[in-house]
Amino acid sequence: MQQTSTAQALPADALPDPVTDPAPDPAFIPPTRAAWLAVLSVGIGSFALVTTEFLPVGLLPSIAAELRISEGTAGMMVTLPGIIAAFAAILVTIGIGKTDRRYVIAGLTTTLIVSNLIVAFSDSFTLILLARALLGVGVGGFWAIGGAIGTRLVSAPYAARATSIIFAGVSVGTVAGVPAGALLGEIAGWRAAFLATGAVGTVVLVLQLALMPSLPAAGSLTFRQVPELLRIKKARLGMAVTLLVFIGQFSAYTYVTPFLVQVAQLGAGVISALFLAYGVAGFIGNLVGGWLVARSVRRSLMTVGLVIGLSTLALPLVGTSLAGVVLLIVTWGLGFGMMPISVQSWMFKAAPHAMESGGAVFVSTAQVALAGGALVGGIVADHLGVSGVMIAGGAFALAMALVIWRFGDEDGGPSVKLTAVH
Repeated sequence: MQQTSTAQALPADALPDPVTDPAPDPAFIPPTRAAWLAVLSVGIGSFALVTTEFLPVGLLPSIAAELRISEGTAGMMVTLPGIIAAFAAILVTIGIGKTDRRYVIAGLTTTLIVSNLIVAFSDSFTLILLARALLGVGVGGFWAIGGAIGTRLVSAPYAARATSIIFAGVSVGTVAGVPAGALLGEIAGWRAAFLATGAVGTVVLVLQLALMPSLPAAGSLTFRQVPELLRIKKARLGMAVTLLVFIGQFSAYTYVTPFLVQVAQLGAGVISALFLAYGVAGFIGNLVGGWLVARSVRRSLMTVGLVIGLSTLALPLVGTSLAGVVLLIVTWGLGFGMMPISVQSWMFKAAPHAMESGGAVFVSTAQVALAGGALVGGIVADHLGVSGVMIAGGAFALAMALVIWRFGDEDGGPSVKLTAVH
């Protein structure tokens, strides 16, 4: 009755015409503040995950010293989560079926909290590795489905912005999280750094449960869909390239702190500043990578391999010069920032029709390579020293550039809009 009387009181030309003034399409309604806060909660979760995954990188010497193990053995704290995440990316994606994604994300965040608490309070390296394996489940599962969550929380025109916010957590984790963890570990001990990231994870979990709406699954992945990319030649080449460049990157990056301590003979404060510079350069490289792939994905990948390869290979040669180390670390950071979007661009252009199953396969490939890189670095570090690790990492990265130059076709296929991520 109220609506009828109001309509009658309005002039005829003030009433909506169902033809000329159709109802607004819900798909184009601007997201509410609550929706953006939900996106932000997932973005903070990505920050906490990447910080936790690479936290041991800045703490290896102190962890190894307290637990009375070699730095190569301590590097298993990076290797094992990568191995587990490689399987978890596919198994979690299949195993969750049609479970509400809100609870899936919250459950994966919980693995981060539990893992950090066990690491912080355990004196058993075996138990610490089991805790890091649990983290691997969270990492693999999150990166397999987390990137798509943004598109569920906001309307279509705002999906790219939401995805950018989620993946920006990775950049912030690299720029601020890992250096801050290394500095806190130097001041209060490495266990305090894991306690701090566990506390951040707890805040994230509360925010996600409070802010994220119900997200019923639109569908589910099956084992039959997983090998789809393997049938595409360009995708197989992309997976090979991913293996080479990720092994090169993470074999060197995992042991960069021991290198800076033993060869460059730098103090904790300078090393923390270098990690910060590396992260800032990576953020800039993210933007540069987006610009390059818009012109040529093939040339972008070649540039990544050359920049990472040459900068890490040169580190042992100028390791006693602070200026040289700073220049090469910053250059390396630029290459690292360009790396993920370059590889993802190649993969998505190779199979734009299979992006959902391809996402899980790509995460698995990258995590296998990450774990393999940390493992290769540990073996080389224990037998040839940390300078040998830099050389080995550079060789893998240069091999990637050579492979894409020799076997990579010129860019083609449908254009895919991508978000720059770390």
